[in-house]
Amino acid sequence: MTNPGDPGHAAAARRAAAGRAEAAGVTDAAAGRPAPKTLRRRLLIVVAALVVLVSAIVGLVSVAVLHNQLVARLDAALEQATDRAGRALDDPGGPLPIPPEGAEVLLRIPGQPVGTVAALVVDRTIFASSTIDEEGELVQPSPDALRTLAAVPVDREPRTVELEGLGDYRAIAAPTNGGYSFVVALPLDEVNATTAQLGITIGIVALAGLAGALALGAVTVRRALQPLDRVTETATAVSELPLARGDVELPEQVPVDDERTEVGRLATSFNRMLGHVSSALSAREQSERKVRRFVADASHELRTPLASIRGYAELTRMHGGELPPDVVHAIGRIESESLRMTELVEDLLLLARLDEGRELRRDPVDLRQLVVDAVGDAQVAGPDHDWRVAVPAEPVTVAGDASRLHQVLANLLANARVHTPEGTKVVVRLQPVPSTDAAGDRVRVTVTDDGPGIGPDVRATLFERFARGDASRSRRAGSTGLGLAIVRAVVEAHRGTVAVDSEPGRTEFAVQLPVD
Repeated sequence: MTNPGDPGHAAAARRAAAGRAEAAGVTDAAAGRPAPKTLRRRLLIVVAALVVLVSAIVGLVSVAVLHNQLVARLDAALEQATDRAGRALDDPGGPLPIPPEGAEVLLRIPGQPVGTVAALVVDRTIFASSTIDEEGELVQPSPDALRTLAAVPVDREPRTVELEGLGDYRAIAAPTNGGYSFVVALPLDEVNATTAQLGITIGIVALAGLAGALALGAVTVRRALQPLDRVTETATAVSELPLARGDVELPEQVPVDDERTEVGRLATSFNRMLGHVSSALSAREQSERKVRRFVADASHELRTPLASIRGYAELTRMHGGELPPDVVHAIGRIESESLRMTELVEDLLLLARLDEGRELRRDPVDLRQLVVDAVGDAQVAGPDHDWRVAVPAEPVTVAGDASRLHQVLANLLANARVHTPEGTKVVVRLQPVPSTDAAGDRVRVTVTDDGPGIGPDVRATLFERFARGDASRSRRAGSTGLGLAIVRAVVEAHRGTVAVDSEPGRTEFAVQLPVD
């Protein structure tokens, strides 16, 4: 058998805990429930949020600054184009009439870029307009575009307008000496394309940075939280140890990398707690061992004087002379009480030996025959009850101690006989239980009666030592309260389980034993 305190057991406990966690995660995913927000997950979410926030701020600021710079550069080019157009229309000597070529005179000036739109405006009405296409030809804008150009205020301030069929433009309207005005506009296509390209580039770089930050953050967080994982694994291993019985050696302590960190302080405190728990368990085990040894020694020593008392009482009864009735009664009481004390001492001695972990016999035992014999004995002891038995036709064999298993059945039947009124029906059933897991095949023995039942307060301590049923189930005083405690101790020594289910009119004690 594996020692619960050795490193192999701790490693196995860690693997089992990881398997349970993985299974729980699969179950949560299969059930459609969201995954729990662990500390690792929350830290990664915070890192991702910070990266996204910083990338968004940097991207927006960069795009906005570049866009403003490009628009300012375009406005400078627009001012130059407007100055060239104004010089073509104005004469220092006096106002010029509207040129017969219309707005073409504003576009055929050397230096006007492709896409430039020009228009002559008289009383907020387009008199003539043209635009330079990509092939250098002059084309006429759409009527909606002309109305948009006519609405530009004449103040030589650049404004963004949307011309139908052409796109976004920066336009300036300026007056002339001839009493009319002209509009010159340059396209924002290159500015918008450059800005969009920068935004896309920043987005791609931000996504790559986010992926890298998450990968690096996951590795960093995993390494930083490894001590917490070791604390969890050690705590899980400790929680699975049978601390309630026997001296248990706790697993190895959690390694501490640096006591100055939060995780290091937690690991140190956890190790200190494990040390206190180990000390307390050792002290408790030593105290319980002393008590068990005292009970065993006292029970063993009491057997001889009790046997002597009973023998002297029987010897006095066998005296040939006539004894007074009160003396006969006293001797009878001495015999009965010495017998009762002998039974109590034997029960205490058995419990003490079971507590010390002494192995029981492991012989093939036919439970079918054992149940039939126990019910027969109970029927003789309690003929006023209705005893019934239901067993399979074939033998049911388990590995165990026949005398102790017979004592389990006898105690359960005696409990049903003593604590139920006359005429109560008691049914004993024996049936195999097929295996549904790795525990293997088992055998189930039930003792069911239709008596008044057991109260819920009593059921909580029914298998404790010196526990007694309430008055509603007791017809006879004098019970030692060790019968059901012996039942549980013997059944658990056989690696089995015992349970009780009770309600008014029905009480069932169920014992399950492994076949092998």
